[in-house]
Formats: sequence, C-alpha cells, structure tokens
Amino acid sequence: MTGHALRLTVFIGDDHRWNHKPLYHEIVTRARDAGLAGATVLHGHEGFGASSLVHTDRLLDVADSLPIVIVIVDTEDRVRGFLPQLDEVVGEGLVVLDKVEILRHNGQQPS
Repeated sequence: MTGHALRLTVFIGDDHRWNHKPLYHEIVTRARDAGLAGATVLHGHEGFGASSLVHTDRLLDVADSLPIVIVIVDTEDRVRGFLPQLDEVVGEGLVVLDKVEILRHNGQQPS
C-alpha cells in the first residue's frame, strides 16, 4: 500500500475501559477485525487533555490516567468506514484524522 491515505489517531487514558478490558485493546481488536492495515498503541509518560490536569508517571506524582495514543493508517474509505466503531466505544478522548502519504508499507505476512 502506497499513496494517499488517512491517519486516525485516538487519544485516551490508560484507565479507560470497555467491558472491563483496556479500551485500547478493544480498538486494536476492532481495527484488526475490520481488516485495517494496522494499528499501534503508544503509552505516554505525561500529558493533559480537556481538563488541563497533568497526568504523569514521575515518581513523586500519582499516575492515575496516563496517556494512550492509538494510531491507524489506511485508505480514506476504510478509515472513515471504521469511525462508527469508535463512536460506539470512545466516550472521553480525542479522535483526529490527518491526510498522509504512505511511502512504504512492508511487513511479514502471517503464515
């Protein structure tokens, strides 16, 4: 896959849950089941959102809800088709779409 695509980025907290499981796991599972090209979960060390409350993993502070970022890149049609899945599971958080150009997408195919 190369050429124009959309990058879907979801910002949530690591304490966000869906059916007693981490929300990021539910989003990745749904993305895989929807046949999207891939998903990556990044765990942040510090951040703040709409509340302006800083969440951090620094030793002296209480780490109550560290940032999680889920990044998915695929064709525009496939990413936009996945958005209703996010509407169902993401209550709090930020969802962003960016137009991107894929220069290379290589990987091992499952055997």
